[in-house]
Amino acid sequence: MYSVGRLVQLTLVKKIYEWSKSTSGLKFMPKWNWLGVFAMGNSSGHNNTMTIPPGKGPHKVGCSDLMVGHTVHGTFLRLYYPCQASENPQLPDWVPCREYFNGLADFMKINRALSERIFNYLFGACKIPAAWNASFKPDEKYPVIIFSHGLGAFRSLYSAICVELASQGFIVAAVEHRDESASATFYFREHNEPGTKRHPSCDIAKPVSDNLEEVWMYYRSLKPGENEFPLRNKQVKQRADECIRALDILFDINSGKSVENILQSNFDLSTMENSMDLCRIAVMGHSFGGATVIECLCKDVKFKCGVALDTWMFPLDEEIFPGVKQPIFFINSEKFQWIGNIIRMKKLDSAIIPRKMITIKGTVHQSFPDFTFLTGNWIGRLMKLKGEIDPHIALDLSNKATLAFLQRHLTLDRDFNKWDPLIDGKDDNLIQGTNIVIPQSSI
Repeated sequence: MYSVGRLVQLTLVKKIYEWSKSTSGLKFMPKWNWLGVFAMGNSSGHNNTMTIPPGKGPHKVGCSDLMVGHTVHGTFLRLYYPCQASENPQLPDWVPCREYFNGLADFMKINRALSERIFNYLFGACKIPAAWNASFKPDEKYPVIIFSHGLGAFRSLYSAICVELASQGFIVAAVEHRDESASATFYFREHNEPGTKRHPSCDIAKPVSDNLEEVWMYYRSLKPGENEFPLRNKQVKQRADECIRALDILFDINSGKSVENILQSNFDLSTMENSMDLCRIAVMGHSFGGATVIECLCKDVKFKCGVALDTWMFPLDEEIFPGVKQPIFFINSEKFQWIGNIIRMKKLDSAIIPRKMITIKGTVHQSFPDFTFLTGNWIGRLMKLKGEIDPHIALDLSNKATLAFLQRHLTLDRDFNKWDPLIDGKDDNLIQGTNIVIPQSSI
């Protein structure tokens, strides 16, 4: 299996775990003092503190979790939306609860107990720059984006992108997939003894009914000798179905239908009635989520265009490519792509349907998730969470190019067209197309 979409490639935690099992370098340190070594290594070399950057657009941003249907076949997503300003808003934790740390540990095949302490030490205080359950700002009709996470991720790990898009006047639904590609997720099942079962270890994920108990679903590894393509192809189809169901829920909310949130929440979904521009819908995702973008475009024409970030093309059946009629924008990192993957992207080229591709110089595959902002320079580069480019510059280029593309293909009345040159790679930090040299014999 080719390692893709991994949240921490050659991971920090695995390195620490391996180091902790050896005596070299540790025998003169108290039991947990060596965490300080990594804290020092996790200090930033620039003026920006290690936080997820806030949105730069004119809107304040709120977020809320929505689970519709308590079973595994239900829908789970995080909504990011323009909100009304408030004093001292509550900011949600970046990692919602400890089970997600356990999921990351399982995904990376490391010890849960140790990794939980390390993850919590490094990332436990990280917050998402969005007001939790803030009042919706119903001033206009907002276009909609459905966002699909990568392999081993979950709904909150791309908050920098989602917050920025919401600040620019979009409603963003970040789906948490239940195809066993997320490092962790959960649903509920009914039981007969109310009040006796444990709920998630965070307040934001409690069900409205005491008659429900949590069931956790973790990442499914390949079995020995298992052929990978059938699994990944099945997963990408399920992922697309989950994105389409999420969109259907937004249609219900917009039309004024009553939508029951299984989770306890102070957010009033009815305030979003008639506030979405459902003629202007895009789908966006990273890595496995990029493949999900293409599957979604084939399955549902309500998606008017797609933005695919450093896409992993392997899960897709090429037979669907002729059925994709909408514009696609591939935004790639410099270090992740390879010839076979780019060739598959090129098979979606069209003489009449806009298909664009740019590459951001100095970036790695993990330049898109939030981890790139939350690790210091030397650890970030050692673990391939950071590239050579400042992550703020890299994501800013990606976001601006995305906004310009969305304005063009959703026919938005905004000023994002000032960034149109980025769509064609016209910036010192961009490459038009790809940095990968494709042999003529392969074309």
